[in-house]
Amino acid sequence: MDKQTQTEIEAAVFRRLLEHLDSRKDVQNIELMNLAGFCRNCLSKWYVAAAQERGVEVDYEAARERVYGEPYAAWKEKHQAEASAEQLARFNETQSKSPKG
Repeated sequence: MDKQTQTEIEAAVFRRLLEHLDSRKDVQNIELMNLAGFCRNCLSKWYVAAAQERGVEVDYEAARERVYGEPYAAWKEKHQAEASAEQLARFNETQSKSPKG
């Protein structure tokens, strides 16, 4: 597979991941973090970092809007629930075991 085709496929997969996350607004970021070790905010940070690696400045809030499909504050108000004590405990447990980055 040539590099251009690989890049196009990877971009399509990223767009599909965003579509999937958009269709599952019921899945909270803390649940994603607890199960997979990343969340929508992580994707936003990775988006900013990838842009910077290519000499392109992307504002974090603009990246979050790309990932969330709307401004983060609006998404948070409509879809984010308060984390339970159990979710927070699990989050703290998994964060102490996971590599940073």
